[in-house]
Amino acid sequence: MDGYLYLFVGLLGLAIGSFANVLIYRLPREKNVVVSRSVCPKCGTMLRWYHNIPLISFLVLRGKCGFCKEPISWRYPLVESVNALLYLYFLWQFGLTLDFMVFCYLGTVLLVVFFVDLDFQIIPDLLTYSGMVLGLLVALLPGGITILSAGVGLLVGGGALYLIAMLGDLLFKKESMGGGDIKLAGMLGAFLGWQKVLLIFLSSAVIGLVVSVAVMAFSAKLREERVIPFGPFLALAAVMTILYGDQIIAYYLHNILGLN
Repeated sequence: MDGYLYLFVGLLGLAIGSFANVLIYRLPREKNVVVSRSVCPKCGTMLRWYHNIPLISFLVLRGKCGFCKEPISWRYPLVESVNALLYLYFLWQFGLTLDFMVFCYLGTVLLVVFFVDLDFQIIPDLLTYSGMVLGLLVALLPGGITILSAGVGLLVGGGALYLIAMLGDLLFKKESMGGGDIKLAGMLGAFLGWQKVLLIFLSSAVIGLVVSVAVMAFSAKLREERVIPFGPFLALAAVMTILYGDQIIAYYLHNILGLN
C-alpha cells in the first residue's frame, strides 16, 4: 500500500507541477489560468491533451512542440519534477498529515514565485493574499500552529521586511525591495510562525549575498543594472526552512544559546 501511495502522490505532484507551469506563464501576463486551453508559446497552436501529459509528453516529443517543432523550455519538466519530488519528500517526512498538505501547497506556491519573480520581478498578489488567508484558516485546525502564532508570524514577516525595505530605500536612494516580497514574507509567517520566518530572513539574505556576488562577477549586464529579484532567495530559504527549520532552530537554541 505504501508503494501505491507514493506512486499516487508522485503523479499528483507531477500534475500539480504542470498547473504550476500554467501559473508561471499566465499570471504575470494577466491571462486566464482556469478556462483557456494551453497553446504553444512559439506558434500559438492549441495543444492536444496528449501534448500536456506531465513529463511524459516532453520526453516523447523530445523537448519540441508537436506542431512547429520549436524547442520546449527545459523549465516545464523541471518544475513538474521538482514539485513531485517535494511532494514525495513531504510524504516520507510527515505522512498523510496536515503538515504534509500545507507544505505541498507552500512548495508549489514557492516554485511559482521563484520563476515568476526571476523573469518579471513581480510576485502575484493572487498567491500572497490568498496564502495569508489560507495560513490563518489552517491555524484554526488542530495539529498546526495556533492562530496567535500565525497572526504574529504574519505581522513579523511582513512588518520586519517592510522595515528592512524602508532602510534600504534610505541607504540606496531608490526602491530596494518590492511590495511582493513583503507580502510573501507575511504569507510565510502566517503558515510557519515568527521563529521560522526570521530564519527565512537570515537564510535568504545569506543566499542572496552569495549568489548576487557570484552572478555579478560574471555578468556585466547585472553589474550595470544592479537589479536582482529577492523573491527567489526567499523561496529557496523557505523551502530549506520547511525541510530543516526545526533542526536548525533547535541546534541554535541548545548549542549556541545553551537553552534546554
